[in-house]
Amino acid sequence: MVFLRRYLRQTSFMPNILIIEDDAAFCQMLQRFLTKKGYIVEISFTAPDAKVKFNNSTFDLILTDLRLPDYDGIQLLTEIKKINPATPVIVMTGYAEVGSAVNAMKKGAYDYISKPFTPDDIVKVIEKALNAKQEHSDTGSKPKETATSDAMEKSATNQSQRADKIVLGVSDASKKLEEYIKLVSPTDMSVLITGESGTGKEVTAKAIHDNSSRKDFNFVAVDCGAIPKELATSEFFGHIKGSFTGAVEDKMGNFEAANGGTLFLDEVGNLSYENQIQLLRALQERKIKRVGSTKEVNVDVRIITATNEDLTEAVEKGTFREDLYHRLNEFSIHIPSLEERFEDLMLFADYFLSKSNTNLNKNVHGFSNEVWDIFRQYHWPGNLRELQNVIKRAVLLTTGDEVAVSALPKEILEPNGKTVPAENISKSEFEKDQIIKALQKTNYNKSKAAKLLQVTRKTLYNRINHYNLDL
Repeated sequence: MVFLRRYLRQTSFMPNILIIEDDAAFCQMLQRFLTKKGYIVEISFTAPDAKVKFNNSTFDLILTDLRLPDYDGIQLLTEIKKINPATPVIVMTGYAEVGSAVNAMKKGAYDYISKPFTPDDIVKVIEKALNAKQEHSDTGSKPKETATSDAMEKSATNQSQRADKIVLGVSDASKKLEEYIKLVSPTDMSVLITGESGTGKEVTAKAIHDNSSRKDFNFVAVDCGAIPKELATSEFFGHIKGSFTGAVEDKMGNFEAANGGTLFLDEVGNLSYENQIQLLRALQERKIKRVGSTKEVNVDVRIITATNEDLTEAVEKGTFREDLYHRLNEFSIHIPSLEERFEDLMLFADYFLSKSNTNLNKNVHGFSNEVWDIFRQYHWPGNLRELQNVIKRAVLLTTGDEVAVSALPKEILEPNGKTVPAENISKSEFEKDQIIKALQKTNYNKSKAAKLLQVTRKTLYNRINHYNLDL
């Protein structure tokens, strides 16, 4: 088999790629796809196996996960570059995290790509890396392994801004959300986003806009719950000077401001019945009139709305127009609560930590084990917004390298009026409880539970046996 690969490579110049990824199903799927694209692909599910392969063979490119079980992805990257500095390495991250990307690029990575990615995305990155390597080979120059620190920071930040307008996760719920966003974004369908407060409805709406053909035009967000009934018409459609008391100058409304782009109406269920009629008419006719004007203005806007209420119930009660509801609900997306995608908690926490460090000019490296324990036990009723606020406050108060329990607010430490004694929690009881919760959340799928707990499946089986869990 090795001889055949070498022969094919020598006779057809097929690039030889090594994929290092502990998710066997994903790894094999990627191998099949890249093989169909004309690459010779070898795979490794563990770092030790990968080390044997890149020590004994020369690869044109290596694609490796940055988060490997029982091995530091950055350390593996360093070892790869030590063996063969000319081999371009592309690192895969579970979410767009600037700090990890910059660190990887400083250690010699050619580029990084954030999961989930499409097959076409990875092919583009691979081809770019191989072309750059070939150019250096043709000119006889030494491959440029790293850019300057500032350039890398800018590159990683820009990629993060492109890929992580919405915080990405690895849970099934997050993957389904990402799938829906990619599906509906290229269309012009009206989208109704539902979900609890703090789950990121506006961020999701912005992600849809940014991935649509309207991305070069305005994204205008309006909080319908904050607009007085009497001013809603002016806010939506604008007014001309002198049209009513206080109209001291002409004003452009939200529809005109969003012309060509996207108008996001948050908490749309709060609109009065009269305002609902006006909104429906504007959507049907695609024309508006400023208050006090007889001139019609053509508008081309995509409407995305959001609510944490049950609009179908409001329709049944007669407080929300059924025809408007159907006009707004051409496609619906439900944003899962943080509890529904609990396995993403660590990813979100790390993301908000990095974001808080940037905003506050701090350099906090992580969270203490006690803080992680409290985070896992807390219910997070305020969802991602609450998590972000808690972490930003904690980073501000932290003077050391890690966020400690003392930096957490009282409502986190005393969720039910009772202090959580993190330092007194029995490690074995806590671990047992986490295993049971993970199994329940994954419907007793041990592979998914192991991924949720961030341990190998073998380790999970050992712990189940250790605690005599009859599952």
